[in-house]
Amino acid sequence: MYSTRDLPKITTHVLQEMKLKGEKIAMLTGYDFSMAKLLDEAGIDIILVGDSASNVMAGHATTLPITLDQMIYHASSVMRAVTRALVVVDLPFGTYQGNSKEALNSAIRIMKESGANAIKMEGGSEIKESVDRILSAGIPVIGHLGLTPQSINKFGTYVVRATEEGEADKLKSDALILEEAGCFGIVLEKIPAELAKEVTEIVKIPTIGIGAGADVDGQVLVLHDMLGLNIDFSPRFLRRYENLHDSVIKAFHNYIEDVKSVDFPSDKEQY
Repeated sequence: MYSTRDLPKITTHVLQEMKLKGEKIAMLTGYDFSMAKLLDEAGIDIILVGDSASNVMAGHATTLPITLDQMIYHASSVMRAVTRALVVVDLPFGTYQGNSKEALNSAIRIMKESGANAIKMEGGSEIKESVDRILSAGIPVIGHLGLTPQSINKFGTYVVRATEEGEADKLKSDALILEEAGCFGIVLEKIPAELAKEVTEIVKIPTIGIGAGADVDGQVLVLHDMLGLNIDFSPRFLRRYENLHDSVIKAFHNYIEDVKSVDFPSDKEQY
């Protein structure tokens, strides 16, 4: 074990230095104060307040329903817990696509109302105008290419993206567009490992993979998935580091049994 007090505060500049030194970047999602505090204490580099909160926190089937107000609520909760990690917040569906002025207003609200460090947006050339406008306001942006969950209704499936040459070429082109625009990094989701490696080599900014192989600059997973709280989702790229589903159910069962048998509270647990 080590103290995170010995580790540097993570900034976009630190992430760039990590890529140059070949030091991998560890990123996980976080949506609330308690878990964010544990993530920060453990030494995570980036906490992504993902629109996956729509799924794991609110129970929706897709990321589409979550609102800007809800994302700000989750981001604010995370920011109250964090002292070291870089906190990135997803711009939710409908708050930036096709309207760069609305995109800027959405990003400003997140930064002002939550105190977050950066925002994340899905897409490449089609969102360049929005990226330019947000970056011109001094707001750091990380891109997201490959499988883009906010476009699920367009593609109709969550299968691996960019397996065909045309789509792979566009992804590489989009990565260069995002880098040139000034993004400090790119998330690459569910694309062939060889393509992710190629993108990582052609851009100078860090790449963070999820289902994109080992040759990217860092990795990200959804917190509830890697902790085994969500057992209904088992893609190939997911490694479960704990089985909290069974542990939590066992704790609940024990509590219920103790209450019903009047074992809890004991004499020592009352006033």
